[in-house]
Amino acid sequence: MNFLSVFDVIGPNMIGPSSSHTAGAVSMALLARKMCPASVDRVTFTLYGSFARTYRGHGTDRALLGGILGFATDDPRIRDSFLLAKQAGLKYTFVVDTETATDHPNTVDMEILCADGYRLSVRGVSVGGGRVKIVRINQIDVEFTGEYSTLIVRQTDKPGVVAHITQCLSNYNVNIAFMRLFREEKGAAAYTVVESDEPIPDSILEEIKGNPYVHELMLIQI
Repeated sequence: MNFLSVFDVIGPNMIGPSSSHTAGAVSMALLARKMCPASVDRVTFTLYGSFARTYRGHGTDRALLGGILGFATDDPRIRDSFLLAKQAGLKYTFVVDTETATDHPNTVDMEILCADGYRLSVRGVSVGGGRVKIVRINQIDVEFTGEYSTLIVRQTDKPGVVAHITQCLSNYNVNIAFMRLFREEKGAAAYTVVESDEPIPDSILEEIKGNPYVHELMLIQI
């Protein structure tokens, strides 16, 4: 059973009105933004469940744009995110999908195109009290919350890759809170997600890249 504290119910410092539909939307979009290697040029948000039905009234659209623009949950600029997105040259589309069933009612897919041509697909869910999970990256199911410093390694699922990542983390004295492997199937594309309760040194990235089956790294610092 998952228990909620009073702080989970009240939610974080935020621009309202809703911790799940507004603050959560900001947080998941901000996490997606931090996963991008360059500024975002275009994004398509596909809204499901209660997000799809109430996004205008709860400001979910403004919140998602604010997160992609790099705003935190309590940033007053969220109120003006449509105008600021236009000024920044950010192109955006909102797609409402009330037919597709998802595991959680507060779900959004973000299809992102960066200025350097990099493409990223991220699914996030807002689980209440401003708390979120990223549950899919580029069509592979994953799970992390963004509450910890998070290293995401895109790799081919081959023997020795996870051991290599673990050794690199040990070399830099990184204290691992959680470490999980997510994959399509044996030997196919996979993600290793490492969460630490302290900052993960940027310098570790080059060492991890030394394995030929490591293809991409993303680092989200708390």
